[in-house]
Amino acid sequence: MSKNYNPEMPSTGYDVADLAALKASNLMPALKEDRLCRFDSTDDASIFFARELDYIKSKSYDKIYPEFTALNNFPITHEVPEGAESMTYYSYERTGMAAIISNYATDLPRADVKGAPSTAFVKSIGTSYGYSVQDMRASRMAGKSLDTRRADSARYAVDRTTNVIAFAGDKQNNLVGVLSTDNNIPLYTLSEVEDEKGVKHTDFKHKTASQILDDINGMFAYQAKITKGVEHADTLMLPHSVYIDISTRQIPNTGYTVLRFLKENAPYLKDIVSAPELETDAEDTNPYKKGVMFLYTNSVDKFSLEIPMPFYQYPLQNRNLEIIVPCEERVAGCIIYYPLSALIAVGA
Repeated sequence: MSKNYNPEMPSTGYDVADLAALKASNLMPALKEDRLCRFDSTDDASIFFARELDYIKSKSYDKIYPEFTALNNFPITHEVPEGAESMTYYSYERTGMAAIISNYATDLPRADVKGAPSTAFVKSIGTSYGYSVQDMRASRMAGKSLDTRRADSARYAVDRTTNVIAFAGDKQNNLVGVLSTDNNIPLYTLSEVEDEKGVKHTDFKHKTASQILDDINGMFAYQAKITKGVEHADTLMLPHSVYIDISTRQIPNTGYTVLRFLKENAPYLKDIVSAPELETDAEDTNPYKKGVMFLYTNSVDKFSLEIPMPFYQYPLQNRNLEIIVPCEERVAGCIIYYPLSALIAVGA
């Protein structure tokens, strides 16, 4: 991104690599000869469009897409060098005990941390966008900037792929997500209720407000049980339809919705998040084919989405009568240091 970038006005700086590529291309001489473009020289045309591209790149770096739940709600780290092909990390479990001892005791109990090594692989996500000489000619003649939507679309495509990996991983490329079946995060079994036809259901639309609260409280209780009270998750991520349901579902005789009651009374819960990625029909992000609840501790000490190289736009490349801007990001998926700090409940 240009150091001179100001979101309130077009960029006055430019990437020198872009300028050099434009000067070396056959595009600028063609634009200079166009009488309606009115450039004094090839250098003037090159500088003008280098500044245009710098502005477009800066805008796409700044673009935020709030619908990508993982990118806005998971801890994100950039600890792995961007040139690394893989990394090894340890999933930890606290072990040991302490006891009352006598003076000069030599047999002290040992407290320790037991770690199992895992390997995360780093992969590149790539896309590109570009402009033809006619795009550049038309923008100059109309007195308007080049269309930024192509760069925004490239950024969107990369962010969307990263978001999918954060949830479902990519088994073919050895990338792990929070819902991958091999990530050691424990599963919680939701209670079943029978409808009037005797069919059993676990989803919330067939349950009362009290039964919904029992399920969510049961998740916290189960995590406390399997970790001996060590882990206290602070974020509950729900399918969007479930979030809407508990936002309006009244607890009888209290004046509280289920959502409000949880926010005000769950002892460790700090946030409840709506996630369309957890819906039954979210095929790209939800491998369970049923609504999923994800309970986790929002801390980089527990797990993180590792992005060794954030979204990057390379200097432009000249291809015949078009300029192309290649884009890349490197991701390692979700690194889960303490699997028991999270919990998955399928069938909400």
